[in-house]
This record gives sequence, C-alpha cells and structure tokens, in this order.
Amino acid sequence: MHAVLGLEDGTVVKGTGFGAEGTVCGELVFTTQYTGYEEALSDPSYKGQILMFTYPLIGNYGVSEECFQSDGVKAEGLVVREACPEPSHHRSKKTIYKLMEDEGKPGISGIDTRMLTINNREHGTMRAALIVGSDDGDEAVQLAREVPPISEIDLISKVTCQSPYLVKGIGATEKSKTVVLVDLGMKTQIIDSLIARGINVQVVPASTSVNDIASYEPDLLFFSNGPGDPQNATEAIKAVKEFSSELPIAGICLGHQVISIALGADTYKLKFGHRGGNQPVKDLATSIVHITSQNHGFAVDGDSLEHTDLTITELNANDKTVEGVAHRDLDVLSVQYHPDAHPGPLDTEKLFFGRVNKMMGGDN
Repeated sequence: MHAVLGLEDGTVVKGTGFGAEGTVCGELVFTTQYTGYEEALSDPSYKGQILMFTYPLIGNYGVSEECFQSDGVKAEGLVVREACPEPSHHRSKKTIYKLMEDEGKPGISGIDTRMLTINNREHGTMRAALIVGSDDGDEAVQLAREVPPISEIDLISKVTCQSPYLVKGIGATEKSKTVVLVDLGMKTQIIDSLIARGINVQVVPASTSVNDIASYEPDLLFFSNGPGDPQNATEAIKAVKEFSSELPIAGICLGHQVISIALGADTYKLKFGHRGGNQPVKDLATSIVHITSQNHGFAVDGDSLEHTDLTITELNANDKTVEGVAHRDLDVLSVQYHPDAHPGPLDTEKLFFGRVNKMMGGDN
C-alpha cells in the first residue's frame, strides 16, 4: 500500500504501508530499543504518539501477546526502516504486519528513520500524521498541523481501567499487605513485580476519588506510568496531597511526576524525551550508575524542588534530569525510569520494588 508520513514542519516521507489502511495523528517519537517492540507498542504511555524505532529491523522475532504490557497496541501508529515479513522465534504467533492489521493500526516502512530521528533531536518532538492507503504529502502535513498539543489532550482517560479490580499476591495470606494502584496507563509488569512479593494489588481508575481510595484501607498508595502531561492527572494529584502524611506513597514515570507536582514541584516538556533501554541513572546515595528502561516526554524541574520537602535521589547521567525523588520526612518514593522494565534491563527491579515492600514492613 502507498503510505506517507507528514510532520508539522512540512517534512514529507513516503514509504510502504502495512497493517491497517487509514489515518492517524499524534506526536512522532523515537525509541532506541532494538528488542521489546511488542512491549513498547502495547505500553499505554505511547497513547497519542506515533512510535518510530531507530533500530533498522523490527519484527524479526515475531509477535507473542504473552509479552504485551496491556490489552493491545496503544501507540497510534508504527514507523520503521524495515519490517520483517518472516520472523523466527519459537514463541512467535504472528508477524508484525499481522499484529498491526489485527489491531487496526497503520504502519509505514522503507523510509529513512535515521533522518527523522536526527530531525527530532535537532528540532524537538513534532506533531505528525501517518496515512496508509495514500501518498498525499500535503494532506499529511495539514493534518499534522491541526493536531492539538499533547498537553491539551486527555490521554489518561483513554487508557485507564474502567472499573476497579483486585489481583491477589502470589502466596498471599490474610496478613498480606494491600497496595492501591492508581492506573494512569499502567504496564502490567508493575502488577507482576508487586504480586511476586506476595502483595495484593487493588487497581483503581485514574478518576477514583480520595474517599473511594480510603475505603480500600491500603497499606501503600502507588501511582503508575501513563501518557501525556502529568498536570492532567488531577484526581491523582489530589490523592497524593490527601494521603502523603497518612500512607506510604510510591510512583513510576507519570506517577513520579504526579507525586512531585502534588508536593510542590514543577514539570516541563522535554525537547525529545527519553525512550529506550539504555539510559544511565546515577544513585546519588551510592554513586552507582544503573542502566534503565525509560519512556517519557515530561520531566520534573530540579530547581523547583528546592522549595519543597522532596530531595533528589537519582539523576540521569546523560543530561542531569531528575530520575528519582524522596520526601525528607514522609514515606514517599518515586522514580522517573521503569524499574519494571519490559522492554529493557531489570537492573533496578529488586532495588525499587524491594524498597516499596519495605515501606509496608516487608522483607524484599
């Protein structure tokens, strides 16, 4: 099929379409992952974004839905240099072509992703339109320019769960602790990391009120990752303000930003974000550098933390952006990166979730 990608700056790239025919719009963002495309595509944090891989060959080990981090593909579309038509892996159930077709999502291949990545790094993240079934570049550019800024779009409501549900911890007993996990666009690996430690996880929608959260009598309040501007997570921000002096609180990615905002910090939009599996993060207490998985377009303003009771615990070794905070007096802990990984390294999984467990009186 004909396919075209148009950016708001007038850039037009034509290629070969695959997946579903149609048009999608959103921010064009790139990730440096060369494995983990199944997890990345199904990560709800990519809602509202067209995902481009810098690695030139995607789909070579096929698709297994066992690796999904949600109930399906959440990225609006897929941009690759080459999509593999004949994957080889014992767990593969379908090709990347079939995945995008089944999910009703368009993809484009046969284009210069290196050029687009350099453009993104030099000029910042841009709004884009991907059309499969046409090569009308003028239309694609016009559609890209009509896309609202991501901060003006309520993406969280599109990916949060619709009703509460409970996931029992592995080997949980009557004495097991319970976490209320506020789903802002959660990856399933967060639940897996918690229940593996025998913790019961009560998942609730992003719009859940403070009264409803209190009714579960949680031992800890957890805020997940998710898409878009953290300022739009209004109920979650209220919950942090309400419970920070009563309950231990933890968060990952968007949850980290929400916690920081609620306790007095500011956030800002990064030029092109951090997306990939090789981001170095320095622990300021130990000076150890961990390699982490990341996917975010906003960050906490480090200077704004000076006027709060939060302290910076970790920094990105590349650009010194804030990667972790903790409260001076309260049990509040959050990180910008993904200790749950998937895709990416698990260097920090035991470290972070072990700390979360200890906040509730656990051992690991």
